[in-house]
Amino acid sequence: MSQTDTEVAVAEAEEVNDVADTETETQTDSPADAQADVAALAVKVEAALITAERAMSAGKLAEAMGLEHSKPVDAAVTLLNQQYEDTGRSFRIEAVAGGYRVMTLPAYADVMAALHKKKDANKLSPAALETLAIVAYKQPVLRAELEAIRGVACGEVLRSLMERHLVKIVGRAEEVGRPMLYGTTKQFLEVFGMATLKDLPSVEELK
Repeated sequence: MSQTDTEVAVAEAEEVNDVADTETETQTDSPADAQADVAALAVKVEAALITAERAMSAGKLAEAMGLEHSKPVDAAVTLLNQQYEDTGRSFRIEAVAGGYRVMTLPAYADVMAALHKKKDANKLSPAALETLAIVAYKQPVLRAELEAIRGVACGEVLRSLMERHLVKIVGRAEEVGRPMLYGTTKQFLEVFGMATLKDLPSVEELK
């Protein structure tokens, strides 16, 4: 074999080795490695949610964990909920107000109520509950519409609901005087354990 042929053969061999090395480097993690990664992330997600005062979005959690997207967070939540169910825990991670939050199961509502009794002054009055329900189902809604439905003035009740961060001003109507429009808040969703307004029971369900 001539020197030129030898050099070509060596070059071809080196090229084959380079391709093999590249393929090895680009191989994806094994299923076991991927599962371990989710398990490690799940511990961090759990710690974040347990200490959070409000629901946290998957995007915010992903950002805190240094992740580029939120899919691993969703997978971690699924894993945690499976572990909670398998071990008979009294709580789950629920989708609430566009985020995740650790919440006790409905079966333990009576226990929680006994431990966290609220003063009567902190409870919503029947008038406030009625007004809040109208806002939730009719939003965006004018104060005049609320008062027409209830048949009484709603100014004080609306102010009380806004102070509790359950209702907010969401805009102004395109009519004379540009009256304010009212709608519910994220805290409303959290308080009533809903992910979105689509979770509101239908009129038929309430009958």
